[in-house]
Amino acid sequence: MSHALQGVKCTVKNCKFNDNGTLCTASAIEVNVDDGGNSARQSRETNCRTFQA
Repeated sequence: MSHALQGVKCTVKNCKFNDNGTLCTASAIEVNVDDGGNSARQSRETNCRTFQA
């Protein structure tokens, strides 16, 4: 049984780490800036690299 990461919400229903519609059961998460930089101004400029279908 996998345990959800405390405080991490995920609504991507087709991610293999999504449990119960909003919980993330990955062992860790990685979030990057879309253009490869290290600074974002808005959340839409970022992406979750932990996602797996």
